[in-house]
Order: sequence, then C-alpha cells, then structure tokens
Amino acid sequence: MKLSDIAAALGGTLVGDGSIEVTRAAHPDEVTSSRDLAIAMDKKLVKALHGTLAKAAIVEDGVAVPEDQLAGYVQVKRPRYAMAGVTALFELPVHAPDGIHASAVIEPDAKIGNDVRIGPFTYVASGAEIGDGTILMSNVTVGAGARVGARGLIHAGARIGERVEIGERVIVHHNASIGADGFSFVTPELGATEEARSGVVDEVTAKNESLTRINSLGSVIVGDNVEIGACTSIDRGTLSSTRIGGNTKIDDLVMIGHNVVIGENCMICGQVGIAGSATIGNRVVLAGQVGVADHIKIGDDVVVGATSAVGMNLKSGMIAVGSPAVAKSKAAEIYMYTRRLKSLFDEVARLKDRLKAVESGNKKG
Repeated sequence: MKLSDIAAALGGTLVGDGSIEVTRAAHPDEVTSSRDLAIAMDKKLVKALHGTLAKAAIVEDGVAVPEDQLAGYVQVKRPRYAMAGVTALFELPVHAPDGIHASAVIEPDAKIGNDVRIGPFTYVASGAEIGDGTILMSNVTVGAGARVGARGLIHAGARIGERVEIGERVIVHHNASIGADGFSFVTPELGATEEARSGVVDEVTAKNESLTRINSLGSVIVGDNVEIGACTSIDRGTLSSTRIGGNTKIDDLVMIGHNVVIGENCMICGQVGIAGSATIGNRVVLAGQVGVADHIKIGDDVVVGATSAVGMNLKSGMIAVGSPAVAKSKAAEIYMYTRRLKSLFDEVARLKDRLKAVESGNKKG
C-alpha cells in the first residue's frame, strides 16, 4: 500500500515521498522492516523514530519529526480517529473458507442467502434466515425462526435464540448469548423483594416460597451496525422485545436484562449490568461495571462513570458518577465534605474539651 493512498484514506497531510510501499502498521518500538509503517501519533512515541528501520510514519499534526529519519510521513489532526482508519486499512479478515462446511447442520426450511459462509459444527434451525454475505464461524447456533441480516459476522460459540432478529453488518463475538429467557419470577403472595422495596425496612417477613417462572414471549431485536462483545448476554422480553438500537457497541461480559431498550450509538462497556425494563437513550456511555436498576430511564447523551450504581432516572446530557450515581459536581461535593469529616470531628472534640474547661473553671470560681 502506498503512503499517498494511506494519506488520502485518512484525510491527512502527506509530507515527503508518497510512493513508499508499506505492508504493515507497527508500534515504533516493534518496527522490524523498512516496509513497516510506524504509528507514532502519540507525541511521546515520536522520539522512538530515532534510528527506526521504517521509512514512513503517521504522526500528529504539528509534531516535529526527526530530520532525515523518514522518507515520508502523514500528519493527522485527530490521532485516535485516525487509528480507526489505520486499523481498518490493515485489518486481516477472519479465516472463513467459502461455502458451508460438511459438518454444519442446516435444516431444510432454513433460508441461506448468497455468498454465506458457515463453519464447522454450526447449526441453523428450522425457519431461520441468514442474509447475503454473512459469516457464521464454527459452533454457532441460530435458533428457529431467527433472522440474521446481510454482511454480518457471528464468531465461534455465539448462541442466537429463537425468533431473534439481527440487523445488517452486525458483529457478534465469541460465546455471546442473544435471546435467552429473562430472569423473571414471582411468588403467589407478597415476596421478600417486593416487601423490601415497599418502604424503609431493615427486615423482611415475607418468604420467597414457590417461585413461579414468568415466561419470555418476546424476543430480542438488534439494529444495524451493532457490535456485541464476547460472553455478553442479552435476554428476550416478557411480552415486548428487548431492543438494541443501530450502531450501538457493547463490550465483553455485559448483562442486558429482559425488556431493556437501548438507543442508537451507545457505548456499553465491560461488565455493565442493566436490569429488566430499563430504558437507555441515544448516544449514552456506560463505563465499566456500571449497574442500572430495573425500570430506570436514562436520557440521551448521558455519561455514567465506572462502577457507578444508577438507582434513579438520569436526565439527558448528565454526567453521573458514584453509588448511588449523582451529577458529577454533586459527587465531587459529597467526596470533598466526606474527606473533611475527620477534621470536623477533631474540631468538635477540641471545642467540647474547651467547653468542659470553662464549665470547670466557673464551678471553681
């Protein structure tokens, strides 16, 4: 690939020889060949270009490059965004041979689109549909009546339940589960959980006896261009479907409960747990290990900091942190005053000692 083509693809500024051919993108410390493209977009990495074997590099706009070290380089204005472009240019496609592997099991009434590739030991159930150009890697299960859109990539071990609908260009990573039954149970009489939520009580008298399953009649509907991480679980809804909006990205080890609705262009980071019937707006970011209680509503453009516990509705545009999650400024105030508690207690103790001394003096007088 020519350096000039890379500059054009990234919308960067080419400096020097654009005819340089590169075959691999590499960290400056890991360059092993003159055909490597050194990725030095972090200002701290520019120093590593001294003595490099690379003839070409990508750097941040305005950064001074060592003189006479490179034959050419590309300057970019937004390094992290440029990284997305670089990795797209040099990405290696998954190893998925054409056609359907002999060990795959496809039910006769399943519909398989054009140019679909299906790996070993994969099962496509009755009435399922696989869109054109989609890849199902090994040991994938697609349940009865499920639909997987065109040009998707379903990695090894993923489980797609019955009647689940997945849009186009969706990536599902290893061992994800989409469409398991929701975790929903009820007791014939008032249960311990209901009593605990009914008011300020320290002890419950109700007993969770004879837990009765509430069946999941709904499904899961996933929009276009969604990415679902490894070992993530998305449960089907009770009556209506659990929904994931288009272009939303979900990290590994995320749990999304029944009836949850997540909007478009959201980022749901690792180990997030979203309880049943919560509603998440568009462009929301939930950082790692955030917990969202059931039936909570989070507005558009909200950012929730890592390990926060969301137990109340959050308005659009809010930055929330803490447990329970509150506005960032409020959390900082709480933290600041909490840090001052010891000095406050010490001051009160000193005042009490002085008061005792005054009272003792008055009695002697």
